[in-house]
Amino acid sequence: MNIKQAKEYIKNSVNLYLKKDEFGEYRVPVVRQRPIFLLGAPGIGKTAIMEQIAQEMGIALVAYSMTHHTRQSALGLPFITEKTYGGEKVSVSEYTMSEIIASVYDAMESSGMKEGILFLDEINCVSETLAPSMLQFLQYKVFGRHRVPEGWVVVTAGNPPEYNKSVREFDVVTMDRLKLLEVEPDYRVWKEYAVERRIHNAVISYLDLKKEHFYVMEMTTKGRSYVTARGWEDLSEILTLYEDEQLPVDESLIGQYLRNERVVKEFSAYYDLYNKYKRDYKISEILEGNPSVQAIARAKAAAFDERLSLLGMLLDRVQADMRQIMEQAAFLSDLRNPLKAVGAAADGNTVEQTLAMLEKQAEGRKKLLENLQSANSLSDADRRKHRSVIRFLEESRKELMMSAPSDNAAAYEFLKTRYGQMVARMKQETEKVQNELHALFVFAEEAFAEGNEMLLLVTELTVNTSSAQFIATFGCPDYQRHNEELMLSERSDRIRSEIAELKLE
Repeated sequence: MNIKQAKEYIKNSVNLYLKKDEFGEYRVPVVRQRPIFLLGAPGIGKTAIMEQIAQEMGIALVAYSMTHHTRQSALGLPFITEKTYGGEKVSVSEYTMSEIIASVYDAMESSGMKEGILFLDEINCVSETLAPSMLQFLQYKVFGRHRVPEGWVVVTAGNPPEYNKSVREFDVVTMDRLKLLEVEPDYRVWKEYAVERRIHNAVISYLDLKKEHFYVMEMTTKGRSYVTARGWEDLSEILTLYEDEQLPVDESLIGQYLRNERVVKEFSAYYDLYNKYKRDYKISEILEGNPSVQAIARAKAAAFDERLSLLGMLLDRVQADMRQIMEQAAFLSDLRNPLKAVGAAADGNTVEQTLAMLEKQAEGRKKLLENLQSANSLSDADRRKHRSVIRFLEESRKELMMSAPSDNAAAYEFLKTRYGQMVARMKQETEKVQNELHALFVFAEEAFAEGNEMLLLVTELTVNTSSAQFIATFGCPDYQRHNEELMLSERSDRIRSEIAELKLE
């Protein structure tokens, strides 16, 4: 299965394990809650999906790599205590709480969440001294004398032995206590994640043409040669930083992240070509509705791989702007709640009380943010949203203190005005993005007519979460018209196969 299918399976399993009966007892007893064992190649996204599951389910996540754990850190340290049996005092060995179990309790205390996922990565790389204790843990959720709290589901992960020399193959007795999910790399699924994570468009455009380079594992005369999803994601981040600082990108840099000479050379050549396309076509002019005659003529005459790269650049820019609008809309919608709370008490409050309420709202939001971060159940978008709310409340309070309004009505009117200005700016930005989207369709119609590129444009706008939300919220007549005209279900498979056959020169 691919990583997306594995995510849904794990999510369903966690949901079922956390179901309770009419007496408040878990319907699946802890001893029958088989830990999930996610087995897949390195860098495939196992940790990423665990974070997504915790965020989507609103539960906590504690993640540990088992490679560095010794018997002592995992099970706890022994100490001597005295107990009385039959009136006689005896010395007894006890164990301190396991570092891993203690981390679960820490997460519960700091976040206030009583349910969550304990994710143990590299489970099949545990030390030789710890391996015998894993059997007990996998069945009974116990390290030493301390049990994983009820309400916490155990999920484990590891690499197949061909990828990691430290792997210890589990015997039948151990495997019989696990739910095994074997995961294979799948670029189509990873691309959905990549777009949401804002992976550099040069990476996505290249892999659209060279899907076979998404994940590479080869043995060469120089040793193992590899390219992983993690490598592409890390390369994406460094490319963005290098571009921001106007630093040169060369094969040496790319080779630090992609450990395959052939892929490095081909991506390096494509990256240079990609930047040349960017300069030649003048993306900003196209999206402003002023494409040059030369740009249209070149697009018409271009090979399909060049057209695909151009379309990727245009979509990347427009979808990034759409994403900002939808995040701003989410922020403004969330901000209404604390402002309404202030407004509800506006008539009976003094200015000082309003200032105190703003401070209280900001502190409450900080605490919520802290709790969610402690639980590892916070997406990047939600983090930015909460921080934006906090910043608005704090800045508004400071401005009110400096302006010293005459009464509370004036103070609340200031808040309403500031909020209204932000809404107005968002509406202006929304109109700008709508114009960009229209300009994109006009250019595509002129350059590509109703060819495969138009199908790809409509398809990408449909499957991308931000663009789909934007169009559903604000509308787009061009999209609706082309979506009705194009028979996606009948043509998508054919176009995907054509793209798969493309080769870069």
